[in-house]
Amino acid sequence: MSTLIGLTGGIGSGKSLAASYFKELGANIIDADCISRQVVEPDQAAWKEIAEEFGVEYFNQDQSLNRRKIAAEVFQNDEKRGILENIIHPRVLAEEQNLYNSYQQSNPEAVVVIDAALLIESNNYKNMDKVILIKCSVDLQIRRIMERNGMSQEVIMNRLKTQMPLNKKLKYSDYILNNEGTREQLKLQVCSLYKELQRLV
Repeated sequence: MSTLIGLTGGIGSGKSLAASYFKELGANIIDADCISRQVVEPDQAAWKEIAEEFGVEYFNQDQSLNRRKIAAEVFQNDEKRGILENIIHPRVLAEEQNLYNSYQQSNPEAVVVIDAALLIESNNYKNMDKVILIKCSVDLQIRRIMERNGMSQEVIMNRLKTQMPLNKKLKYSDYILNNEGTREQLKLQVCSLYKELQRLV
């Protein structure tokens, strides 16, 4: 029987990199962030709800959602962030389940990994067979994000405040990947863990 694995970690922890290594090894990856982008495309139901709740000023000329502008708003306002999450999250979870069912049908022994930053905060961890947490120091998270996205430290700290601290996520996790070192060191950990996940199938 296939197994459903949740992979989570804070922004800049290396979660997407770990997911890419799992994919190389043969896992089916469901990218929650990618789905969240799809459900807010023009004329989708979530897009319409966002337009009603937030207004047209949060959309680009081509009617696509201005993600940077709305992020700047909701990461400073808990109430508005809650509204946005209530619009997006249920649709993301439904699509994740659809994809998992599809992978399950095509390969009953599939290892399916959901790559989701808010896996625990959204309570979706309860639907997983196992949860993997990728962790590193906050200082390293900040440095990686600044190098990758060019964000200011203030903006990064605002985003980190909206996510559960990594040390609190530990109690929800079955496996830990430590990403304080090199990419090769992370890959070795992923390879070792993937063998164990295959034994669960």
